[in-house]
Amino acid sequence: MIDPTLFAEPVAIDRQQHLRARLKSPQPRFDRTAGMNALFITMVEFVDVAREYPIVFVEAGTGDDGQREVAPMAVLGLAQGENLMLKPGGGWDARYVPAMLRAYPFGMAHAEGQGFFVVIDAKADALSDTEGERLFDDAGTPTPMLDGRRQFVEQLEEETQRTRLLSRRLLELELLQSKRFDATLPDGRTVTVDGFLALDEAKFAALPEATVAELHKSGVLGMIYAHQFSLGMMRALLERRVARAPATA
Repeated sequence: MIDPTLFAEPVAIDRQQHLRARLKSPQPRFDRTAGMNALFITMVEFVDVAREYPIVFVEAGTGDDGQREVAPMAVLGLAQGENLMLKPGGGWDARYVPAMLRAYPFGMAHAEGQGFFVVIDAKADALSDTEGERLFDDAGTPTPMLDGRRQFVEQLEEETQRTRLLSRRLLELELLQSKRFDATLPDGRTVTVDGFLALDEAKFAALPEATVAELHKSGVLGMIYAHQFSLGMMRALLERRVARAPATA
């Protein structure tokens, strides 16, 4: 899965084109998130994410089979284009960094009839002819570094597909509903966050025991509880906004 707001120009890793290419730094790049207020996460990340970010669901169009899709997102800011996790100096102000951001500038893309392949964002300024670790050796064999990156994005893609299926289960049970978050800043201004989906607690409480057991077995129940817990982090984001207000002004 490639997030178009994160990848400006994804290009396939090619042993001929990138034979001499080197990765400048193995560290995650955070600058591309400057205008992002949310980032896709997978189900396996929910517990770690819930400790520091609100988790919400957003509409994600329809799948290849025409079914409605939703995607879980870690909320980074309370307004469009606002990322409160990005430090002014370019660092990341949270202990846990979502997997998609840790993988960047690498990702996994899909082309009709060609399957999946590893890509890199050509606009990330991540490659060099002289600096860093090579992607391929002189014989055109992927280096251990590139192999490790490939394995990571392959695993991320597998978890993405699993997350898509489990999110569909929430839709099938009609457990998501549109919600909004309202708060008042110390100076009296109000903040409203809407356009997201969250758990319909009444419908969740009314589920038959057999369905709850099935959700527990599939992992969806843990996903739901982490999502519920995480919504308390909306207040933490508001506190981040307030703390940054003097510097912004």
